Amino acid sequence: MSGLRVVPGRRGGRDRLYVCRPDGSRIAWYDRAAGRVDLLAEDERERVLDVLKPFLTGPVAVGPPPVPTAAELARLALHPDDDLAPNRPGEALLIALDRDPGTGHRLRPDPRRRALLAEQTVGDVLDGLEGAGWLALHSLPLPGGDRVHHLLIGPGGLFAVHALYARRARVRVADPMVTVGRRAAEPLLRRLRAQADRAAYALTAEVRPVLALTEPSGVTLTAAPRGMRVLSAGDLPGLARLGGVLKPADVAALHAMARDRRTWEKV
Repeated sequence: MSGLRVVPGRRGGRDRLYVCRPDGSRIAWYDRAAGRVDLLAEDERERVLDVLKPFLTGPVAVGPPPVPTAAELARLALHPDDDLAPNRPGEALLIALDRDPGTGHRLRPDPRRRALLAEQTVGDVLDGLEGAGWLALHSLPLPGGDRVHHLLIGPGGLFAVHALYARRARVRVADPMVTVGRRAAEPLLRRLRAQADRAAYALTAEVRPVLALTEPSGVTLTAAPRGMRVLSAGDLPGLARLGGVLKPADVAALHAMARDRRTWEKV
């Protein structure tokens, strides 16, 4: 027996299989989507491949982890309090619910929990686009208590994505008003454009707003909203087909800027 263990994990929205020594230290990991095994200890190559053998599929590259780019090294210099990349989808709501769980009344469910479910659903979809060259950040705080639910950065540009819970409800969009089911209409699109403008100011790059609806029973648009995409969460992967705007180095640089809390402090 090699004594090595295979432990599933997740990093940057991608599933990994970590190879660990008995003391828990990691010596390698397998990224199936990338078709690569990264080795931290070259002398353990044979034992690592042997324990991973049942999980390997297709051609696999094996070697040391890639050398970090300049943007990645800059991110490593961030103080943990300033680094927004670890934020989970709905991070602000998770913290608020942890501090004040509410009553949990069955007839009057806490709207924060539905909003959290929407952000988690949309966030999982956006994290899944990483393999296509897109990077997502979640729950980015703006001065004044507002926040960008999700920022998506990739070959097709930058998108400020707002998640809206709409399960089994009809949604009517009459720019700038949005009506979900029997709830009162609200000028949500005006707010989302303002958030995208603030993000564009912070990042000195165009940021386009997206309203992402989770499981609506139907959507009615009185007219195409100006400069705004209205999509169901299931249609968000279509954004990955966009390209021709940013090069990989630009994506990395903008992601490094956006994950720094200080970027958002004066917008």
